[in-house]
Amino acid sequence: MHADVVVAGHVCLDVIPLLAGPVELDPGRLVRVGEAAFSPGGSVANTGIALQRLGVPVRLVGRLGPDLFGTALLDALAVYELDGDMVTAAEEATSYSIVVNPPGVDRTFLHFPGANDTFAADDVAAAVLSGARIFHFGYPPLMPRMYADDGRELGRLFARARDGGLATSLDMSRPDPATEAGRVDWRALLEHVLPLVDVFSPSIGELQFMLGNRTPAELAGELLGMGAGVVAIKLGERGIYLRTSADVGELCRRLDLDEDEWHDREVASPAFAVDVAGTTGAGDCAIAGLLAALLRGEGPTKAAAAATAVGACCVEAVDATSGIPSWAEVDARVNGGWPTCT
Repeated sequence: MHADVVVAGHVCLDVIPLLAGPVELDPGRLVRVGEAAFSPGGSVANTGIALQRLGVPVRLVGRLGPDLFGTALLDALAVYELDGDMVTAAEEATSYSIVVNPPGVDRTFLHFPGANDTFAADDVAAAVLSGARIFHFGYPPLMPRMYADDGRELGRLFARARDGGLATSLDMSRPDPATEAGRVDWRALLEHVLPLVDVFSPSIGELQFMLGNRTPAELAGELLGMGAGVVAIKLGERGIYLRTSADVGELCRRLDLDEDEWHDREVASPAFAVDVAGTTGAGDCAIAGLLAALLRGEGPTKAAAAATAVGACCVEAVDATSGIPSWAEVDARVNGGWPTCT
């Protein structure tokens, strides 16, 4: 199976009950909700399915268990013909999230990590990487083996992808301060891993937790200094801030990009105006827009706009990916004068 992008990392089954408004989870209270949507979730499913809907051939690698949720997750991925490279681990349980997503309010997750806890570099087979152009990994703060020892296992995986000729891409999630991930030295991990990362696309909240409460420009400058080639910081309703290194030649050669366009650039792309139905997966889908633009040879301004546009399409639907149209539709909407929030 040919794929331009391999997406690996955290995967789960999202259970999304329909809510009429904000809920209060008081002890002993029964909260009436509507019908539930079941959707593949996590970085692997969200970014991968969004890429496929944008017309990019993908392969997905995640770890799950041989249980009811695992069967449901594989069935959901099979609809997109994306189930073939998932790893089923005997005697492990599939990760799931109950997504509390009231209208007009940012979502809350009740999350069980399951088999994501044991995901390792060897779960990504060499044959899966063969022939791809980009390797993307998502949510190492939710995967203990990937953040242990300053991200040694994560670095090993990115080194393998680089050695295979792929450009590399990394997304984060916000560590829970009450867990082991909240006590990790994230600056040390990033210093170890980012020299192997071409495109780094965290959120502003994740970065401020890991590196301190500074501006997007200050944070991006530090990340470029650590070795990342392109930094795209997701700012939620404020859009995306993108900075590129003065040393992007290797990335440009791997993806046939115009090096003059991508050399030492700074782009702020405001969010597009939408009616928000749900925010689940918006950041993952924004990354899909960015990677799709890179594969099409676009410059940084168009790539940042594509990321914000695909993220905006995502939030027009309750689940993560059903709102993502084709690349042509996204492009036409942006070029047709889609208003921004500014």
